[in-house]
Amino acid sequence: MLDLEEAVMGIIVNAGQSRSLCFEALRHARAGQFSEADALLLQATEAGKAAHAVQTKLIEADEGEGKTKMTLVMVHAQDHLMTSILCRELATELVEIYRRQAN
Repeated sequence: MLDLEEAVMGIIVNAGQSRSLCFEALRHARAGQFSEADALLLQATEAGKAAHAVQTKLIEADEGEGKTKMTLVMVHAQDHLMTSILCRELATELVEIYRRQAN
């Protein structure tokens, strides 16, 4: 079984990193630095995958039977993950808009 506190922090840290990289990518895209923006979005995707992998392990350990203790910090971690996923999707679209405007 996963250490719950470690797992929750893994989600929060990786999701937070993903979100931060997305905003950095947007700053680069706004400046017309699209290769940098693309690289940052790729890094954001990898950080998001790491957070999602931890979430998947928690779901598997729970087996749909409520085995995993649900805490406020667990809900907070899930919120971070979902926010980072939405941020990455929106940032990807905005980088494309900046790219089209630059041409």
